[in-house]
Amino acid sequence: MSADPKTHFGFESVAETEKASRVRGVFDAVASKYDLMNDLMSFGLHRAWKAYTVAVANLHEGDCALDLAAGTGDLARAFARQVGASGLVLHTDINEAMLRQGRERLLDQGLVLPTVICDAERLPLPDASFDLVSVAFGLRNMTHKEQALAEMARVLRHGGRLLVLEFSKVAAPLAKAYDWYSFNVLPKLGQWVAGDGDSYRYLAESIRMHPDQATLKAMMKAAGFGHVDVHNLSGGVVALHVGVRC
Repeated sequence: MSADPKTHFGFESVAETEKASRVRGVFDAVASKYDLMNDLMSFGLHRAWKAYTVAVANLHEGDCALDLAAGTGDLARAFARQVGASGLVLHTDINEAMLRQGRERLLDQGLVLPTVICDAERLPLPDASFDLVSVAFGLRNMTHKEQALAEMARVLRHGGRLLVLEFSKVAAPLAKAYDWYSFNVLPKLGQWVAGDGDSYRYLAESIRMHPDQATLKAMMKAAGFGHVDVHNLSGGVVALHVGVRC
């Protein structure tokens, strides 16, 4: 019998069948401190990155949006304001602990959105049913990224858009300082604030293993997006890929 296919979990090589549960463990561990750690790790910049994504989304009254790996719901909340009462925003994540945190935050702000636990690689949703699909800081944790991108294309209407906001390849002049911060500061910050340095070490490693801007653009085109724009933010620390479904 052949061995299970391998993939990466950070810098570690693991069986593909094992990765999802390992990632789930990371987010189970950090869910309660996720928003606080985002502010601390990015010096609040994640708010600007998400605000830019919402501006690019430019949803209209009555539109339908699917927010994948939506976690604590920052994008879903903003999208709900854009689409209004006649629109739909589906708040989804594979991780129940993260989804619960997001659901509670949305309810605290008076928003009741449909919330669904689902795997982006096997979406339980009909073809051509959304005007926009978004995934923020979630694609790099998916085992079969090509399959997930194909699923995102499948559920988009013709002319619909996919927004992928994700850590990417930083500009060369920033690389040395960024690596030092990622591998020395982040795990210590995670241990101090969330009591979990290992999960934040995985975060730094997973960013290095994620496809760079050009590679992800090519992957999106192969998945059915005829036009893909790349917006580098903060010197390439983060990139927003915008793909149009053909």
